[in-house]
Amino acid sequence: MQELVDAFDACRNGFSLDRVLCEPAFRSRLMSECNNRGLAMSEKEALHRLLNLRKKGSLSHLKSRRTVFDDSEYRFAAEIALRYLERKLQSTLDQIICDPDSAAEFDRICNDICPGFESLHYRWAAFSLRKSRKVSPEILGHAIPPEDVILLRCNSLEIDRLPVSQGLYVFSGGKAVLYVGEAHNLKNRIRKHLEHSDNKLLARYIWDLGLDELVLELHVLPAETATKVRRAMEVELIRSRNPAFNILGTS
Repeated sequence: MQELVDAFDACRNGFSLDRVLCEPAFRSRLMSECNNRGLAMSEKEALHRLLNLRKKGSLSHLKSRRTVFDDSEYRFAAEIALRYLERKLQSTLDQIICDPDSAAEFDRICNDICPGFESLHYRWAAFSLRKSRKVSPEILGHAIPPEDVILLRCNSLEIDRLPVSQGLYVFSGGKAVLYVGEAHNLKNRIRKHLEHSDNKLLARYIWDLGLDELVLELHVLPAETATKVRRAMEVELIRSRNPAFNILGTS
């Protein structure tokens, strides 16, 4: 659709489609250009169509300015938010960022974990992680969708409100994934970790640094999920998230 390509070119100030996806101001300009050209489509639809046009090579004639950020301070927050929403929404990064509501949730999670940066920075970090292949697909998580995915800060965690269901859990903190585990009863297992983890390195981390930077991601699995399947999902998470203490410590 040439009119959409023209609207994109008019709004982007020479930047790439990824930059337009990541920066709210450019998205707003894109929609204004679409409206001016009589293109009746939502923001989500316009961005998805542009992505499809790029895949077909229809944007290859448009040269783009480079965008470079030092994302070392907030890359970790972007990874947590992306992984969480991929599982919760059963979506891809493109689907998450194209949708205004899920993109806003992504921003909110990032800001909660590492405040002080703009939507552009958090979203660009997620795209950079994908380009560098540091967020590999988690196939089993899509083949066996969780009943719920929960993200919690451990310094405000209420143990008694955790699910008693089976599932997977991921502890993150200090800009790294620390530990991945599986449990028949998530509530009991998390309580044990926070009181005195049997993983010595995780216990030492909690003892030395406290709970302020510790983030917990829970994947509640269907009751009929077999134990061997749950453990296979744990292995996949360990391979994709590369947790420090599963490798260096005891499980």
